[in-house]
Amino acid sequence: MSPRRNRPKGSGSSGRSAEDDRSGRYGGWQSTESWQGEEWTVRHVAGASARGKAYRCPGCDQLIPAGVPHVVAWPEFSGVDERRHWHKSCWNAKDRRTTRVQRSRNAPRF
Repeated sequence: MSPRRNRPKGSGSSGRSAEDDRSGRYGGWQSTESWQGEEWTVRHVAGASARGKAYRCPGCDQLIPAGVPHVVAWPEFSGVDERRHWHKSCWNAKDRRTTRVQRSRNAPRF
């Protein structure tokens, strides 16, 4: 039995276009989405490259532990300070959420 081939045979067999598949140092791919009347840059971060730092998701106000795959999103024409780390499911549900997220009683205040 021959070993499994992990790479596509041809350049055209990939599901994403070359412009959307900008693999960077974060191990994910990047795209642009429209939200709240703005264009947002969205980068999908792989779990292996998310090691060493935990983030707080603005969608659910819960911690994203180190090593968990997630999404980094920021307005297209803004600086580094506007980047936010979201759970993938929270980013997908951003239009269905209310404007104010309620914390539970025992949630940390940072």
